[in-house]
Amino acid sequence: MLEIVTPFHRLWETVTSWIDAERLRAVMLFDPTSPLLFNTGLFLLLIVAFFMFYRLLSRWSGARMVCLILFSLYFYYKSSAECCFILLGVCISDYLLGLWLGNVRNDLLRRGIVALNVVMNVGMLVYFKYLNLIFATFASIGNTGFDALDIILPAGISFFTFRSISYIVDIYRGTLRPATNLLDYIFFLTFFPPLLAGPVVRAADMLPQIRRRPVATHAMVGAGLFLIMAGLIKKVIVADYISGNFVDRVFDNPAMFTGLENLMAVYGFTLQLYCDFSGYSDMAIGLALLLGFSFKDNFNAPFKSQSPTEWWRRWHISLSTWLRDYLYIPMGGSRCSTRRAYANQFNTMLLGGLWHGASWMYIIWGAWNGLLLVLHKALRKAFPAAPGVRRDQWWRRVANIFLTFNLMALGFMFFRARSMEHVGQMVGQIFTNFHASVAPQLVEGYLAVVLVMVAGYLMHFAPRSWSDKLRDRYSALTPVWQAVILALVVLVIIQVRSSRIVPFIYLQY
Repeated sequence: MLEIVTPFHRLWETVTSWIDAERLRAVMLFDPTSPLLFNTGLFLLLIVAFFMFYRLLSRWSGARMVCLILFSLYFYYKSSAECCFILLGVCISDYLLGLWLGNVRNDLLRRGIVALNVVMNVGMLVYFKYLNLIFATFASIGNTGFDALDIILPAGISFFTFRSISYIVDIYRGTLRPATNLLDYIFFLTFFPPLLAGPVVRAADMLPQIRRRPVATHAMVGAGLFLIMAGLIKKVIVADYISGNFVDRVFDNPAMFTGLENLMAVYGFTLQLYCDFSGYSDMAIGLALLLGFSFKDNFNAPFKSQSPTEWWRRWHISLSTWLRDYLYIPMGGSRCSTRRAYANQFNTMLLGGLWHGASWMYIIWGAWNGLLLVLHKALRKAFPAAPGVRRDQWWRRVANIFLTFNLMALGFMFFRARSMEHVGQMVGQIFTNFHASVAPQLVEGYLAVVLVMVAGYLMHFAPRSWSDKLRDRYSALTPVWQAVILALVVLVIIQVRSSRIVPFIYLQY
């Protein structure tokens, strides 16, 4: 029988000969050492292929929704394997509890539904994140041994449980209608851009957008690509570089470095954490824009803050507002005695520190921030501004920014250090073994690190209008020029990135 060989057959044979089936299988299946992150080449290839296919479904909104849900679940599967079933279970539970809550009028039963949701979500957090810490603490008190339980932490559990709680509480408060379409809610909770490390997007902000079945405009695509490039630059060029080449070395062995080097490492980690986390947020918001969804800013130049209170209005905004609305206000907020209001503020930040992970260092960091907020409010109340005194004088602003930044950077020592012993070593080196005379050798030995840090801080303190103008100009370009600039930025990042993929810091929370 005569076999007809067409050009298509030859092309197919050529393509399949290039593909290593075993390698393809290894790439597509879960690998705990290689999660699917925004800063990986695999994600870049997959997201381009996904967007091409997603565009083909532009006429069928239902198919687009299912396609995006499946991609989001695959994205989560690559980070947490079978834990994606936990995420789906939360979706179904929230959907059913939301419908039930929306149809119940008995206040006692309504409170019970909210309590059930909170207990389920907090129970998951306690089991997956804090159980080993609890047992280890009791073992330490009792002076007995304890072998840590082998518990796999689902990626992003702190974020999707908070989103779940806010959904049910908002329905209870009457500020949100329950989702009547199961796919709408699954879409909301599994939506991949903010799934692993925020922002903490609320159902009240996203469900109305989902119901409209949005399509990205040219301006949204331009702004989204700009944010993705900005996030990659922050993460790879700034955060990863100063971390691997200086910050990690000092924090691992602070006693081996002078006080000047320890102080530089503290400032370096503060910049690293900001660029790493805000870089992820920028990319998440940018990817959402490419899909037609708008999220609120998660960072707003926090280093420009003039007080601890202002800092938490600019840093991790989605978390700080969540803590305010669902912890601080239910505790009583400021609608009580002064002493109780201070306690509410302190306890809120203490719990915010605990939210970050199962470590006493995070709890101490939360207590430090709570103490700063309480002290700031107490001092403002005890020493109000005298009549006629201007608070906007430039030297006041500079002094306030300098003091606030250093207090927050000091707090980040607790966040990053392995133990209080290391914190003590760093503080001791800074105050007793500073050695400013080594500054020339430090700059010479770590010239690239110093330049990257200086550039990072200068970009941060630059006026917001500068970045807004750059974004608008980029968005106004034709798609061809946008693609060319994006390709150039990606090429530069590939050239300067480290040989290993560095995960985002907040993926562990």
